[in-house]
Amino acid sequence: MAADEAQYVTFSLGDEVFAAPVTLVREILDYQAPFKIPNGPAYLLGLTDVRGRGVPTMDLRMRLGMAPATPTDNTRILVVDIPLEDRVLSLGLVTDRVFEVAPFGRDQIETAPDIGVRWRSEYISGVVRREDGFVVLVDLGRLLSSNEAAALASADIGHAA
Repeated sequence: MAADEAQYVTFSLGDEVFAAPVTLVREILDYQAPFKIPNGPAYLLGLTDVRGRGVPTMDLRMRLGMAPATPTDNTRILVVDIPLEDRVLSLGLVTDRVFEVAPFGRDQIETAPDIGVRWRSEYISGVVRREDGFVVLVDLGRLLSSNEAAALASADIGHAA
């Protein structure tokens, strides 16, 4: 891999293709319904058991302002480790389908457009143009406010109930 390239895991939400840096993805799991947490925000589905540890899991479609998805055989949970100021937050992201790990050169990444997109652009770090359309790069660190991240980190318990 060239120094000016980075690897990304590509996945879909509806008809859109998104990507997250492979360095932040710990594992990709088959979908299982998360254990519900009472009084959480709508996008927080609950906790997923990841090797004996409860990991907060969110519906990424809802967080990006899209309609919630109905899980299918292709639905996956991307387990990511998001660096915060004082800790690393493990988070499960429900995606419609995971495709591949793809290299993107820094020169391929364009700034995210402010208009004409169906999802919330504050969570987007850029886009990559490909022959079959665009890949939207998700800024995982901006998915949660610092208050939300702190609340989830305190909910990140040693095991699911």
